[in-house]
Amino acid sequence: MASLEQEVGELLRQKRLTLGVVESATGGLISHRITNVPGSSDYYKGSVTAYSNEVKIKVVGVKEDTIKEYGAVSAQVAEEMAQGGRKILAADICLADTGIAGPSGGTSTKPVGLFYIGLSYRAGTYSQKHIFKGNRERNKRSAAEVALSWLKEYLTSLK
Repeated sequence: MASLEQEVGELLRQKRLTLGVVESATGGLISHRITNVPGSSDYYKGSVTAYSNEVKIKVVGVKEDTIKEYGAVSAQVAEEMAQGGRKILAADICLADTGIAGPSGGTSTKPVGLFYIGLSYRAGTYSQKHIFKGNRERNKRSAAEVALSWLKEYLTSLK
C-alpha cells in the first residue's frame, strides 16, 4: 500500500502542481516525509523551517502585527506562513504549520498540543485547528500526518 506522502506525490504529479512547505513546530518533519519519496523533485520546491518569529517575519513575510495581535500560534499566522511560502518558494500550493509541541509553552487558552495548519493555493488560503494529546514527538508526528492528509484531501477535491 502506498504511503500518504506517496499518494500526495502522485496527486501533485497528476495535477502538474508544485508544493512548498513552511514549518515551525514540526521542524522539517513534513518536508522529510515528502522527500522520502523517490522522484519528489518532480513536484517539491523546498521548504523553510521558520521556527522563530524573526524568520516568520523576515523570511516568510508574516506581518509582525499579526503575531502581536494573534500570537505566533494562530490561524492567522498559519495562513500568512502558507501564503508567504507559496510566494517565496514559487510553488503552486503551500502547506504550513505552527504549534505548541510541548512539554512546556502551553497556556489556558493555547494548550500544549495546539497546532494550526495552513494551506494556500490559487483558489484561496485556509487553516485548520487541531489539539493533539501526545508527547512532543507524537504531537509533531500527528501534525505532519494531519497536514499531509489535508493536502491529499484538498488535491483530490481539485478538478
